[in-house]
Amino acid sequence: MLMAALGLTSCATIKTPTCGAGEQPMRTAQLFFGQNIGGKPGVSDADFRRFTDEELTPRFPAGLTVLDGGGQWKGHDDKLIREASKVVLLVMPLRGGDVNRKLGEVRAAYKTRFHQDSVMMIAQKACVAF
Repeated sequence: MLMAALGLTSCATIKTPTCGAGEQPMRTAQLFFGQNIGGKPGVSDADFRRFTDEELTPRFPAGLTVLDGGGQWKGHDDKLIREASKVVLLVMPLRGGDVNRKLGEVRAAYKTRFHQDSVMMIAQKACVAF
């Protein structure tokens, strides 16, 4: 949560990037969704597709990318924990569209539906070309 908050704070203070020919300033977000529930695999690919259809797509209809990932960190008992994850990449307009609210709603919905402690987010400004 702290990293996500820092990411949003820093986005507000970073100047709009100067983009090259054919590029436009936009905002990107990466969301990291752990797939374990209670320390065991629990969120299937079908579960995540349903979550994408019901929560992500309605809020970000212009498109998104879903990647398979894997994370690791030290747990409370100082033992290494590994977990499969889904990484969602979003490219959004730099301003408007109530993006912060939508990102927060998606993160909250996943935590509630799949009993998660957190959904990590990295948000930044970028130059984008299609």
